[in-house]
This record gives sequence, structure tokens and C-alpha cells, in this order.
Amino acid sequence: QVQLVESGGGLVQPGGSLRLSCAASGSILRINAMGWYRQAPGKGRELVADITAGGSTNYADSVKGRFTISRDNAKNTVDLQMNSLKPEDTAVYYCNADIVTPPTNFDMRYWGKGTLVTVSS
Repeated sequence: QVQLVESGGGLVQPGGSLRLSCAASGSILRINAMGWYRQAPGKGRELVADITAGGSTNYADSVKGRFTISRDNAKNTVDLQMNSLKPEDTAVYYCNADIVTPPTNFDMRYWGKGTLVTVSS
């Protein structure tokens, strides 16, 4: 059984910063890509950023230069540092990870339950 648990969401004023964290636990052989998606009210889920096991990163155009994704392979965690937040960043943020588990050795995508980020004055 694999679980992803996010933390760090909350209310922040425009221009402020938040740091989201996500920890994977359970029976894990290897974690490949990890990432963050978000879903704003009335909209579909969209990629925010992702990172490979080797540290290569990819960002949505809307967050480039403001958000930074990082991971700790020893701790099975992925973080998202969000700076210069805007009201349009308001959304539920979901962590995901492509995880290989025993005994099948299949690579499957797992999701956290989400954490709400609200950017408002």
C-alpha cells in the first residue's frame, strides 16, 4: 500500500510565499517522476511542475520563475516552493508520483488527496 500525503497549503496574500511538501510512504521499490498538479474552481486539473529521479524539471509557463520543485530521493519527498503568488494560483494542489512496488515491479501513478492554496487579500 502506497500513500502520498501533502502538507503546507493555506491562505496567503498576493505576492506571498508558500511551501508545499509531499511524502510517499509504503512498500516502495523505486520512485520515478514526481510532480504537482492543481485544480482551480470550475477548471480541469493541470500540471504545475514535475521532476525526474535525476532532477530534471519541467514547469507550466504560468509558474516559471515563481515556483521551484525539488525532491529528496532518500526521504521520498517532493516539495514545491511557491513565490510571488497570485490570486489565479488559488487551487487544490495535488502531489503525484510514479512508483514501482513489489511484487509486480509495475510503475504506477499515485496521487495525494490534495491541499488547498488560497491567494487572497
